[in-house]
Amino acid sequence: MKTRSRKFVGTVFILVFVCVYALIGMAVAQMPWLQDAAPIFHGIYYVIFGLGWIVPIIPLISWMEGGKQ
Repeated sequence: MKTRSRKFVGTVFILVFVCVYALIGMAVAQMPWLQDAAPIFHGIYYVIFGLGWIVPIIPLISWMEGGKQ
């Protein structure tokens, strides 16, 4: 697959993934066990979940570039 095609497929996947990830994050944030928690846990949750989408995307970005380092 050419680099241009890889970038298109990867971009579409990233957009879909981030939208689904955000919806899951909002759903989890509304669960009673988190709603009843102390505010510090809200902050910790949002920091971890807000940065967590980057980890699964890193291999995809590497693939989009054709495996270059």
